[in-house]
Amino acid sequence: MNDTFDKHYKRYDAWYDKHKFAFLSELAAIKKVMPRDGKGLEIGVGTGRFASRLGINCGVDPSENMLKIAKKRGIDVHHARGERLPFDSSTFDYIAIIITLCFVKDPIKVLIEAKRVLKKRGVVIIGIIDKDSFLGRFYQDKKSLFYGQAHFFGVEEVTNLFKMSGFGRVSYYQTLYKFPDRMNAVEKSKKGFGRGGFVVISAKKK
Repeated sequence: MNDTFDKHYKRYDAWYDKHKFAFLSELAAIKKVMPRDGKGLEIGVGTGRFASRLGINCGVDPSENMLKIAKKRGIDVHHARGERLPFDSSTFDYIAIIITLCFVKDPIKVLIEAKRVLKKRGVVIIGIIDKDSFLGRFYQDKKSLFYGQAHFFGVEEVTNLFKMSGFGRVSYYQTLYKFPDRMNAVEKSKKGFGRGGFVVISAKKK
């Protein structure tokens, strides 16, 4: 799967320009739970689309080609995987894992590593395409270039992963009530889940 991202990194990055209202809606939902200050990290930073717009200065990713673009966007990039982060313990105030969770080999290990490098009461923010939503079902049936090998998660599954890896105080926000190619405006973020295709789930380190 990493070869797919590394080979088609330009196509991946162009998606966000083509579907800008979906991207802006996702950003707005993430901002609902992001700390206003502190040192942040994005696991699976990709081309830096989210990190650069969210003020996250540091990111890791296994795709070297994607990291080249992220670096141009001002991100301090590290060629690494979420299962083994190249940082000291208690380094970051918050960590974002946006879409990436469905592509990692060991999600529990990623969250345990995130917990290790987080400071006390640090926050993890996970963004997913909810597999139980209309959008999740569409992508699972479509088997697209990037999502063809993905393991989609439902909200309850991510909540359980948080509990298993030692996080608490979970909160939820949702957005994307239409297909991205049918959107002509930024959609509102609403608390909870069950209607939106994109769900942001945040939790605090105990």
